[in-house]
Amino acid sequence: MTEHIQFSSEKDALVLLDQRYLPGREDWFDCKTTEDICFALVVMVVRGAPAIGVTAAYGCYLAAREAQGMDGDWKENLRGLLDKIENARPTAVNLRWAVREMRGIWDAAGDVSLEDLCSTWLARAKEIHAGDIRMCELIGKFGGELMDDGDTVMTHCNAGALATAGYGTALGVIRGAVDQGKKIKVIANETRPFLQGARLTAYELHRDGIEVKVACDNACALLMKKGLVDKVVVGADRIAANGDAVNKIGTYGVALLAREFGIPFYVAAPVYTIDPETPTGDDVPIEDRDPREVTHVGDHQITPDGVEVYNLAFDPTPNELIAGIITEKGVLTAPYDEAIAELFR
Repeated sequence: MTEHIQFSSEKDALVLLDQRYLPGREDWFDCKTTEDICFALVVMVVRGAPAIGVTAAYGCYLAAREAQGMDGDWKENLRGLLDKIENARPTAVNLRWAVREMRGIWDAAGDVSLEDLCSTWLARAKEIHAGDIRMCELIGKFGGELMDDGDTVMTHCNAGALATAGYGTALGVIRGAVDQGKKIKVIANETRPFLQGARLTAYELHRDGIEVKVACDNACALLMKKGLVDKVVVGADRIAANGDAVNKIGTYGVALLAREFGIPFYVAAPVYTIDPETPTGDDVPIEDRDPREVTHVGDHQITPDGVEVYNLAFDPTPNELIAGIITEKGVLTAPYDEAIAELFR
């Protein structure tokens, strides 16, 4: 599944499958401006750390195109547009990585024309797009080898093709195991409040013919106690230098339960999700999202007027709860600070 992120040369636009409306309907959202890119990122037309990175890479190209038509110094205008993209969402490091990658290309090019910069950035965005799919396939290969035939794997949120350029990280591990001839079943935690597990993970796996059951988030303990879960695999929006993994809210609780019941808990993510500049998970800024995501289901309000809510979008899972970090370079194991330092050397 790779068609959900497309660059249209005809439209000169990034075309995204609007994930807000899945699985009920498949709508498409055209990004032609920086404002479009930032809107798509903030309201979660597109979400998932690798997919955010790919979107941001194309967004830099669109920002350069936009700067062509602006008054004043194009370099100053473009830097301002890049700042807007980089700051659209705070937690996923892939967003910052993609913008910094494009800034680095610009710096290295020196006194380049805007037209040449547009051409270079579009080519690089397409490379990042294709490269993300290859990375996910390798994550699937390494992670699939950790799965046993007949396993039931629990996952939290959506770290599948929809969260990447294609194939997926956590769901890439599932697909990798299936590609290796193993029979795998999946329990997809619904993942309140945005319901990425119920809406998106179940959509992907059902479409691929992989057996999946959706579970309420608060059923995890009972399912594990009953012996219905063999392994847990999740994605990550940022992995700190010490191996702490920041993922969708509720992941930390699932990891604590997995330790209680002796179930291996794995994190699957490409290397560029690892942030060596952030010492621990507690140093990662946690996005506080629109309360309406909690107070409403669709257009239906479920909480009383005037009642405040918490809508923290992510939580850090301490490295001691993680059995392995599955990357396209292989599986990292504790001590993670040493493994990550060696990886970046």
